[in-house]
Amino acid sequence: MKIETAIYLVNYHKMTVNTISQELLTDISQMFTATLFQIGDNPVSLRSLVELIILFVIVIVISQYFTDFLKGSLLVRLGIDEGNREAIAVILRYLIIALGVICAIQSIGFDLASLAVVAGGLGVGIGFGIQDLTTNFVSGLTLLLDRPVKVGDFVELEGLMGIVKKISIRSTIIITNEDSSVIVPNSKIISKKIVNWSYENALLCLRVPIEIADNSNPLLVTETLLNIAYGESGVLYEPNPKVLFVEFGEDSFKFELLVWTDRPTEREIIKSSLNFAIEYNFRQQGIEFPFNDRELYLRNPEVLLSMFERNKTAIYTSNPLHENDQKPPVLVAKEVEKQSSISSLLREVEYFEHLTDLELRQLIEVGYRQRLQPQEFLFHENDPGDAFYLILSGAVEVFVEAIDKHLNNLGAGQFLGELSLMLGIPRTASVRALEETILFAINKEGFQKVLSERPDLYEQIIEEIVKHKEELSERQQLLREMELIEKAEDDENPVEWVRKRLKDLFGV
Repeated sequence: MKIETAIYLVNYHKMTVNTISQELLTDISQMFTATLFQIGDNPVSLRSLVELIILFVIVIVISQYFTDFLKGSLLVRLGIDEGNREAIAVILRYLIIALGVICAIQSIGFDLASLAVVAGGLGVGIGFGIQDLTTNFVSGLTLLLDRPVKVGDFVELEGLMGIVKKISIRSTIIITNEDSSVIVPNSKIISKKIVNWSYENALLCLRVPIEIADNSNPLLVTETLLNIAYGESGVLYEPNPKVLFVEFGEDSFKFELLVWTDRPTEREIIKSSLNFAIEYNFRQQGIEFPFNDRELYLRNPEVLLSMFERNKTAIYTSNPLHENDQKPPVLVAKEVEKQSSISSLLREVEYFEHLTDLELRQLIEVGYRQRLQPQEFLFHENDPGDAFYLILSGAVEVFVEAIDKHLNNLGAGQFLGELSLMLGIPRTASVRALEETILFAINKEGFQKVLSERPDLYEQIIEEIVKHKEELSERQQLLREMELIEKAEDDENPVEWVRKRLKDLFGV
């Protein structure tokens, strides 16, 4: 009897616990499914809110992983640049989120039409409260779609300079040269004037103003500045650095050095390096900077006069220069110029020896530097003769490549290819560097520019070229054999042939 009673009590207890559990689950279920409020005809419960939040999190995670895959893998393989990759990824991310949110809302049974009615009712009130957010949102879409600014661009905005790191819907992050992150609202980038140095290319032009004494030689100044520019590692060889004679000052000449770099974040460092180099090289070349005269007014000048009179004899006898009436050595710009300047080397070329300083300056400006590594070819035989070269440092070997015959070695200060440039004659030999070599070069386009601006130079060159009639006849015959002379151009008279040749090649 006791056993039966115990079994009954256990079963009763189990039934009671089950009943309580079922009632509890029923209460919890009713609590989750109970309507908290209604949006239009759609009831909103705790369960629907939890489901909606979970779906939102899933959508955001999927969109993040998908855009990361696009930026880091797929778009990279397609060869799309960083700025476009970022724009495509951001736009797709927000599209995925927008579609995901719509699908999530519909999946829990919400009618979007009723949401639209509610949103329309609240839109006016909310719009006034989030005007800035809306403006930045629209501006962000404009930046991503129109792309006046892209990720990776070097920009300048109201004195702020840096590289665009990220463009989101609300703001743009710019990394400054000091490695600090500046968050700029998109509306400012759209509404304010912004300088995008990377809009068409990634090159940045640096302008370095220089003021020198008015007794300086502009030709020497131009050459020195160009040498400095080509010697700076952060300056590009193409586009070529340029020197502008800006204006005449009261007691000075004002120049401006223009250089291009592909390292926009290092612009201040490059300018500083150029300024250091300008000061040092100008001092070495004897180029003086102007100094401002100051007038000094003395209240009692007679006191100083008496002091000078007392010390005049001692000063005179203590200075050994006065004993022999000698002058201290003065560094003359012309003496320095003759040592290694391009202008003096160009004058060694017989076709250029009678050029004026202005004409030489133009040749130097249109020229450019070319660097060769050991065993690197400058040109091969039968290549077009479209450039003249002056060796600034290093050495090259001239040889016939077909039969491997050595002809000559040329070093610093020597030149080659001047006649090939002016007459368009193919190379008769190959040239390669024996060591690291730097050359000054003038190509056909640069030479044509000089001739078009100075027609008188055309006649001077003709006069120098025709002095070598035998060599001209040989070159003319060579071109005939290679069938590179047109009948209208050919002439038995070498002078007339040269004149026609230059006219056809350079349009002068």
